[in-house]
Amino acid sequence: MTDPLWQPSTERIEAANLTAFMGQVEHDWGASCQGYGELYDFSITEMEKFWSSVWDFCGVIAERRGGVVLDHPEAMPGARFFPEARLNFAENLLRRRGPEDAMVFWGEDRVTYRVSWDGLHEAVSRVSQALAAVGVREGDRVAGFMPNMPETVIAMLAATALGAVWSSCSPDFGVQGVLDRFGQIEPKVLFCPDGYFYAGKTHDSLARVAEFAAQLPSLERIVVVPYVSKAPDVAGLDKGVRLDDFVAPYEAGEIAFRRVPFNAPLYIMYSSGTTGRPKCIVHGVGGTLIQHLKEHKLLCDVKPGDRIFYFTTCGWMMWNWLVSGLASEATLLLYDGSPFHPDGTVLFDYMDAEKGTLFGTSAKYIDALAKTGLDPGSSHDLSALRTITSTGSPLVPEGFDYVYEHVKSDVCLSSIAGGTDLIACFMAGNPIGPVWRGEIQARCLGMAVEVFDDDGRPVRGEKGELVCVRPFPSMPVGFWDDPQDVRYKAAYYEKYPNVWCHGDYVELTEHGGVVIYGRSDATLNPGGVRIGTAEIYRQVEQLDEVQEAIVIGQDWEGDVRVVLFVRLADGLTLGDLLVQKIEGRIREGCTPRHVPAKVIQVADIPRTKSGKIVELAVRDVVHGRPVKNQEALANPEALALYASLAELKA
Repeated sequence: MTDPLWQPSTERIEAANLTAFMGQVEHDWGASCQGYGELYDFSITEMEKFWSSVWDFCGVIAERRGGVVLDHPEAMPGARFFPEARLNFAENLLRRRGPEDAMVFWGEDRVTYRVSWDGLHEAVSRVSQALAAVGVREGDRVAGFMPNMPETVIAMLAATALGAVWSSCSPDFGVQGVLDRFGQIEPKVLFCPDGYFYAGKTHDSLARVAEFAAQLPSLERIVVVPYVSKAPDVAGLDKGVRLDDFVAPYEAGEIAFRRVPFNAPLYIMYSSGTTGRPKCIVHGVGGTLIQHLKEHKLLCDVKPGDRIFYFTTCGWMMWNWLVSGLASEATLLLYDGSPFHPDGTVLFDYMDAEKGTLFGTSAKYIDALAKTGLDPGSSHDLSALRTITSTGSPLVPEGFDYVYEHVKSDVCLSSIAGGTDLIACFMAGNPIGPVWRGEIQARCLGMAVEVFDDDGRPVRGEKGELVCVRPFPSMPVGFWDDPQDVRYKAAYYEKYPNVWCHGDYVELTEHGGVVIYGRSDATLNPGGVRIGTAEIYRQVEQLDEVQEAIVIGQDWEGDVRVVLFVRLADGLTLGDLLVQKIEGRIREGCTPRHVPAKVIQVADIPRTKSGKIVELAVRDVVHGRPVKNQEALANPEALALYASLAELKA
């Protein structure tokens, strides 16, 4: 394709935050940046100047103290940004006051309500006082076993206002999954709902809470949030109290925000945990805040009064990313439940009704919409929508086509990628630049991203390992209970010393964009040739007969052979003709080396609770190896479908 799918208008470029930021950079430092590419170069060659400008432009509320922006800039890990600064995360997110919406909530078609900025401040004030009264102090952990609802945001802000550390997962986790996470970090207080809704059904939470709470001796209070009922029964819950009773003794007032060092812990996030007990990744207050401000204001062009949405649970880092939108004075549009209940248009019903300006979702959701043939651009008023973000897995070129043909033609489609490991993005959108089919628009400002070949040399136009060669503010503070950083260093810095190796198999394009071909640890190597799994998915999932697929490499006769598992449309059975069609599509769209040695029909494909398919877990099952921590999966029972298959023994 010679032309981009979308280009911003002159008016949009002139009004963009990014354009104003470039003006500030020129004023402050005399650096004239003509376009994104030159600004990117400035951001990684003049990192201290760049991050200082981000701090000022985004209005970070803090005591800056001293002039040091980056200490030990040569050390990865070890570099520290703004080492003398002190700030409070909640104070930055609660900067706005007034009667306007701070949050709007839809719990499927069962519950709707909204919270004003004034109401948010008052609620945080009361919960924060209640937490302090039960002994929560700086550095203590407060956990949420919660849906994506306003009370979760309020609890997080109340905890972080005190300098405490927040950690959360969604209430569909099983008992062992919760213990594998919260059992490591020993929370003092737990917030949980009385239940939740999914696909029109009501699910109880309190029985599981009672079971896992009994194995968390650190808990001193369990605060139950009413959701599926108005007055949940907490009598059977040791140390349980309803939220209303918890805050009843306290009047709303000004919040005594406790300012802490820039690198003080804010969040504890978790790796997917499908290869062992989840890693507890500790992220800092300042790094998280300044990265999210940069990504929201500069890369997503979020402005005060915007209304931003992301389909996420509280167990995925996109929840943490979304709630930081409050620091940009944007309204959060929160949704909890199935994105297809009561029908496939519910999220667009929401965007239409609430005049959403940013719509965030997963690539899998866009793929699923395309399969259904829905045309929300015709059926809904999306005139307020300026940005669509997609993440979770690579968005295939046909997904780009679907968005521009059936959702909205005049929108910045920002495929974004990063991860829980950095609670931010390495690659994201550029609101003043073109969108090219199948490409992430740009490397993120301030992130010195390169692609290394097998010899550790940077390359362009070739596939290789995604790395970051200079420090960035949201590098983890460390892993929990890893005092010498042994596991932390092994996770990211073992392959290339002093270089962050992210584990994605990618390519830098001639447009300055990025294409992701899958996880490098799931890359296929038949005959020693590296093949990205996303290349195969792109071809297979265009076929109407195939709902979804997962591909692995099976060790076979001293080599590796490609095995493709397919979940077909309802009522279909895999026969020779369909196998030939699948193989032909892959051969034509990729290469003969991509054609699988085996194509096998399965009834289900295992995935994490954030919707990512688990290639490594399937590969372990196929090879007879145990899959640890199956509690991390949304559908662990699906793994049994891949065990001892006769088709894989010949």
